[in-house]
Amino acid sequence: MDKGDYVREKWLLRTSAHTLMPVYILVPKQGAAPHPVVVAFHGHGYGVKDIVGLWEDGAERDTPDGYHKDFGVALCRRGFVVAAPEISCFGERQTDFSYLNTVIGQEAPSTCDHTAKLAFHLGGSAVGLRAHDARKLIDYLETRSDVDADRLGAMGISGGGMHTFFSTCTDPRIKACVISGYYSTFKDSILAMHHCTCNFVPGLWQFGEMYDLVGLIAPRPLLVEAGTRDPIFPIAAVQQSVARARDVYDVFGAADQVETDYFEGRHQISGRRAYDFLWEKL
Repeated sequence: MDKGDYVREKWLLRTSAHTLMPVYILVPKQGAAPHPVVVAFHGHGYGVKDIVGLWEDGAERDTPDGYHKDFGVALCRRGFVVAAPEISCFGERQTDFSYLNTVIGQEAPSTCDHTAKLAFHLGGSAVGLRAHDARKLIDYLETRSDVDADRLGAMGISGGGMHTFFSTCTDPRIKACVISGYYSTFKDSILAMHHCTCNFVPGLWQFGEMYDLVGLIAPRPLLVEAGTRDPIFPIAAVQQSVARARDVYDVFGAADQVETDYFEGRHQISGRRAYDFLWEKL
């Protein structure tokens, strides 16, 4: 689809023997290829369409909407190729459980909840499944001639912020990341109130808090976006965890590689610093 200043492609990637992952690729017309690339992870909602300028029904949208603010499009207009995957359990990757209600009278679970519990039973997690998908997507991006995979970043909000955090922890090919509406502490956010089951990793606590795991990202550049009135990731916990992250980064002599964008608002993308941050670091 030609959108004037960029082209939107849709691909289906096989990430396992039984899994196909839809991915939107946004390619800017400005600048010369190969372009730096950002993997963009959506959060909870109706799926990846909500960050690439599409409504739920697939209709085109030219005005940013909702807490995602079409940040995939914004990144592309900054000059990046953007790879936006349909995260497992959302959009086209949901399971229809309506038969449970009609056949046996049970409330239908969300795909996130069902997948996470099934993964727990099998000794894994939804987080692990998603990080695996991200690795397969990066494998694909490395094959594209219009992409400079040595300048690859990641950005996501909420559940997409979680995806960004763990994918960057586990894949050193991600050279810089923006975590929006997620990075704080497990104690004060995920464990302190209701969060989707897909946030949980059995046994993770033995390895420490978010600010301990961030050592897997250091010394790569990290920007934390956080709204001062975000009710599910309290700003005080975010600030505490960022301070601890800088202590971890300081071990690498890289405390200045942890940046923040604390903005007045609730659970939403800011973008005030994020797009320039990724452009500078990549």
